[in-house]
Amino acid sequence: MMDVDTIKLEYIPDLKDTLFIAGFEGWGNALDVSRGMLDYMIKKTEAKVFGEINSDYFYRYDEARPYVHIENGQLKRLTPPGGRVYLASKEITKRDIVFLKANEPHLNWLKFVRGLLGICEILNIEIIITIGSMYDNVLHSDRIVSCLASDNELLEMLRSKRVLTINYKGPSAIHSTIQSEAQKRGMRCISLWCHCPYYLQGTTHFGIIAHLGSLISSIGGFPLDIEELEIAWSELNKQIQAIVDKSPELQEMINQLRKEKIKGTLSPSKKGEKVIRIEDFLKPKS
Repeated sequence: MMDVDTIKLEYIPDLKDTLFIAGFEGWGNALDVSRGMLDYMIKKTEAKVFGEINSDYFYRYDEARPYVHIENGQLKRLTPPGGRVYLASKEITKRDIVFLKANEPHLNWLKFVRGLLGICEILNIEIIITIGSMYDNVLHSDRIVSCLASDNELLEMLRSKRVLTINYKGPSAIHSTIQSEAQKRGMRCISLWCHCPYYLQGTTHFGIIAHLGSLISSIGGFPLDIEELEIAWSELNKQIQAIVDKSPELQEMINQLRKEKIKGTLSPSKKGEKVIRIEDFLKPKS
């Protein structure tokens, strides 16, 4: 096993023109899109773990406590926060793909990113794609993805796929540090951000994940069956609509959003506005 400060790799695979896809739980994981997308791609490509983050450098255990598994008074497993690196089967994906699924680090972002990019150089990564999602003044039926990219060629390619370019000033996620450091090294990098309805919380937005999966497979040039996601979204959409049908307040709010969208006058969401928490409707109350 090769042990570096950031990531421990069990072995160094012989890869060429590799695609690297990273998603993080935490600040940039609205409606569980980032985690859900990584989980789905890892499952569908039958990717296997071949590395893990060295957690002690990057996580505060008092904020993200290790997960413990105890049976009959015996400790079976202790899993610290962090993340794992996966390698997809080329027989399935038709190209080399490496996935990183991780908690967003609490500490030492530059150390984390520089170590990560060092691993990317070792693995001959051709392009890095980071995935995030944010709450926005959009409808749950919308499938909106925005981006930033390291060069104009990538931006033009993304625009041709109807991905919006980002204009933003404010707090950032780890994705921006990855983008910044990758550009300094001349590495090609894309950051994709899904826009999720602020009024819908407590669930996984399978619709936007399906759209994102189709987009990433098109960018990366590998097959990805999204039928399961579309079926899951169809069922969830019915549940959301049933909730909305019973709430005149939600109907009025969503209709107002539609009007503003048509006029092009959508404004940022306001604190305290009505939120659908799906778990409140689907889980039995104790």
